[in-house]
Amino acid sequence: MKNFKAVQPWLTLAGRILLGVVLILAGYLKAKSPDQAQMAVRAYELLPISLANFFGLALPWCEMGAGLLLVVGLSVRYAAIFGGLLMLLFVGAISQAWARGLSIDCGCFGGGGQVAAGHTKYLQEILRDLGLTLTAVFLYRYPQGKLGFERESAPTQGDAVD
Repeated sequence: MKNFKAVQPWLTLAGRILLGVVLILAGYLKAKSPDQAQMAVRAYELLPISLANFFGLALPWCEMGAGLLLVVGLSVRYAAIFGGLLMLLFVGAISQAWARGLSIDCGCFGGGGQVAAGHTKYLQEILRDLGLTLTAVFLYRYPQGKLGFERESAPTQGDAVD
């Protein structure tokens, strides 16, 4: 347990940078091509076109905002909750596209839309997003890390105090 306490702030920093940079990069690549981002959301065939277009425009900015909070180390728990729920949403969307036999690029890092049958990467995308979800869970549990601004929280009932 003592070894974990020594390493945990560094693991938190690594997790913040990993999830934060992924969110910033994914958001940026979508924001610079809003038409493609809208097309990527529409390709999942889950939402009415107007709602899919709205999400295609709004989602990149939300991703970049949460990613920036994580990299800087502000509101880590809230940004981790958002990032983790977003990854679970992506897992669900990709899974349903796979189950329905759609041949689409997830659009996670720009692009998106229809691809040739057999050119999908659903399993890799799902595993990547599940790993990022686990990173978000870790950050929620341990938000204080190196080079961050998250304050120590008071111990809650049931937490051991050294």
